[in-house]
Amino acid sequence: MYAIIRTGGKQYRVAKDAHIDVDLLPLEEGADFSTTEVLFLKTGENTFKVGSPLVAGAKVTGKVIKNFKDKKIRVFKKKRRKGYRKTQGHRQQHTRIQITGIEG
Repeated sequence: MYAIIRTGGKQYRVAKDAHIDVDLLPLEEGADFSTTEVLFLKTGENTFKVGSPLVAGAKVTGKVIKNFKDKKIRVFKKKRRKGYRKTQGHRQQHTRIQITGIEG
């Protein structure tokens, strides 16, 4: 059994007891997570529900494991023959969620 959910403008395939890293959510560590934005739900070998756009009555629950920053990426800009060079760094913040249940 698995589901495809939408959070932070992105789609994630989740299954029970799986860990996913999503964009930072305003939740504390150890808090409960739940969403009804389920786009697709597969319950058996050949049984599934497709939403238009959401599956009615479906819900995914989980628990926040931790909030953390991803590794740093470097952004380098340059214009040739002009002497312009600029370096920036960015660390994206994420929330790690453990999926505890899929209902639907």
